[in-house]
Amino acid sequence: MVAGVGIGTQLAINGACAHAFAHILYKGLLFMGCGSVLYMTGQSKFSELGGLYKKMPRAFVYTLIGGLSISAFPLFSGFVSKSMIVAAGFEDHLYWAAFLLTLASAGTFLHTGLKVPYFIWFGKNNCSKETWEKAAEPPLNMEVAMIAASALCIFIGSYTPYLYRMLPYQTEAAEYALKVYSAYHVSESLQILLFTALGFFLLIKKLAPEPTISIDMDWFYRIGGRGFYWLARKPIQTFDTWFSEVYRNVGLRPLMTTSKFWSWFDWHGIDGFVDGIARLVRSTGTKLREVQNGKLQYNIYYATSILAVLIVAYVFG
Repeated sequence: MVAGVGIGTQLAINGACAHAFAHILYKGLLFMGCGSVLYMTGQSKFSELGGLYKKMPRAFVYTLIGGLSISAFPLFSGFVSKSMIVAAGFEDHLYWAAFLLTLASAGTFLHTGLKVPYFIWFGKNNCSKETWEKAAEPPLNMEVAMIAASALCIFIGSYTPYLYRMLPYQTEAAEYALKVYSAYHVSESLQILLFTALGFFLLIKKLAPEPTISIDMDWFYRIGGRGFYWLARKPIQTFDTWFSEVYRNVGLRPLMTTSKFWSWFDWHGIDGFVDGIARLVRSTGTKLREVQNGKLQYNIYYATSILAVLIVAYVFG
């Protein structure tokens, strides 16, 4: 669809509009077909499925119809829409775009039209006992939806006027309707698809599913995560270790030495002076307490005598 808009001719725009309509149907059908397997078995990995044609034959037929439609197989919806965009590329002499779209169709058929149905419904049975016992045709409501989507995929692909009458450029749509099922176009498409199928069955052992993690766009943040881990572990950790050593030797040791000095000064200087005065006051108080004998007249006498001595000393001094 994006390629059709990029080509920009009236035929290409017609193809983009037609493919948008067909795409909704077959992609929804594929999601429902594979979703029914997930719903009924609880498994989504090829390496844990296989041989389900015995348990879910109708779901296989619906999914196969979706796979053939997305692969632009004749008599299915993708054939009458996708081929219009490819033809527009060739007519506008954009050969690189047209050949890439043709290659994409072959790749789609290889993966969605062959690999997905084969390794889920045929191939080696990798189902566990629990998965195999759970496998069955999906509920009626799911099956009715898949039947409707399958019928529309076949109807649109077989009866082109239904779709082509809704396209914006009717002249180009009518002209292409005469070509879409020409012997040349059908044989060309079948050759590409059948040679793709031949390659699939010749390389089927190489294409067998393996229990692994498939990496696509997450490759970038996986590599980014490794880079960040290396950055944190090597340069940043090295700098942090170096800075800690410098701080310990240049900053922390002088600070501890200064702290020890002020601790000593506080203990022996300030506290010694204050404690010395306290000891002097306590000693003087002890002496004065010894002078007191508990008799009031003697205390008055001593106090009066001391006051008289101080007055005489002040007057004659």
